[in-house]
Amino acid sequence: MLMEQVLLITEDEGVKHSFLSMPFLPKTWNISTCTTPLQAMEWIKQTNYDLILCDLELTGFSGIDILQMTKEIHPQALFVLITDSLHKDKGVTAIRLGAFHYLTKPLTAESLETIVEKILEHTSLLQENELLKQEISHPIKMDPLSFIVESPSMKGILETVQKIAKSNASVFISGESGTGKEVIASAIHHLSLRSHKPFIRVNCAAIPANLLESEFFGHEKGSFTGAFQKRLGRFELADKGTLLLDEISEIPLELQPKLLRVIQEQEFERVGGDRPIRVDVRLISTSNRNMKEAIAEKIFREDLYFRLHVIPLQIPSLRQRIEDVVPLAEHFLYKLCKDNAKAPKRLSPCAKKRLSEYDWPGNVRELSNIIERTVILHSGDCIEAENLMIETSCPIPTSPSKAIKTLAELEKIHILSTLKALNDNKTQTAKSLGISLRTLRNKLNSF
Repeated sequence: MLMEQVLLITEDEGVKHSFLSMPFLPKTWNISTCTTPLQAMEWIKQTNYDLILCDLELTGFSGIDILQMTKEIHPQALFVLITDSLHKDKGVTAIRLGAFHYLTKPLTAESLETIVEKILEHTSLLQENELLKQEISHPIKMDPLSFIVESPSMKGILETVQKIAKSNASVFISGESGTGKEVIASAIHHLSLRSHKPFIRVNCAAIPANLLESEFFGHEKGSFTGAFQKRLGRFELADKGTLLLDEISEIPLELQPKLLRVIQEQEFERVGGDRPIRVDVRLISTSNRNMKEAIAEKIFREDLYFRLHVIPLQIPSLRQRIEDVVPLAEHFLYKLCKDNAKAPKRLSPCAKKRLSEYDWPGNVRELSNIIERTVILHSGDCIEAENLMIETSCPIPTSPSKAIKTLAELEKIHILSTLKALNDNKTQTAKSLGISLRTLRNKLNSF
């Protein structure tokens, strides 16, 4: 779902100015404004709006009236009610009637940014669901081991992948963000006896905690506010196939016993349901955290960890497999020139040397991003060291000394510089870094 058609209904010029002057409004939003409820009703009948923001107080009408009419005509449209602090109960009523959220006046930059982020998270989840449907209907065809690999450590990982793929054992893939954990998980599935069945991914860090149970197990119609129809969960969609639990450490503690039960019994009930549903699912989990620390901190159950951690795979960071840097860079360079309709480019010896000396806190994902920026912004056919778009990344350690930064310090520098380069847009920053918005917020709070 791509959020495009947006309607703002308000007679309050302050609300209109606050919303339209937001510097972080997505460029894809085509925003119309309306000041009269009768005109708004006509527009809603004529246009399939993706998002409607409506003031509670309108001449002769209430925003609740507009909400109810919208849900009859466009039940899938997101509706946000704008009310004042004296009528917060109306916002709660609106949510019960199917509204996505509500805002309280006076509107602030922080509250508007938060609601936009929530909307983008929601639409991103809907897009992911559509991709899941396509993936189930059209299984991916790939050569699972067509990796760009020169380093002994990664060759060893691929040999292990070949050995374990045809088993049904749970696999736990550890490694820093951007090392390619999901690619390895995909290779395991496509080499397995389940390769003709679905490969379903759920990013545990990207889904709000209160929706994760429904994402896992599905829900029955009417089981909670907003459950307008029955929905299948990821376990059910992955039956006879493979389920990838990406960033497993982010699962809320209260949901972990239910997940443990499903793994043990291969059975669950949908939210709001009472009929047991049996599934046959192979689990692959990934995490960029130290799970022993998470267990010690009492945020992850030890019994669940050992259920998932049958076959461990530790993916090395890019700085630990430096032999792969230049081959990967040349692979990305060829592919991205082709994807962006650019003439072929090549890396000079100095550019290759700089890439090999860089510390790569963002790993393979960062390498791909830097090559893509360079392809787009550099017009020459030969890329020199100074042409590489590494300006917003972390500095390169030049020699061993006390001045060398820790990995945590490098991560902090990289995140803050990326946030600055993207004009403090947290949503775009999280996407660029390849992490969830919630993870980004947690890291910024820790800084």
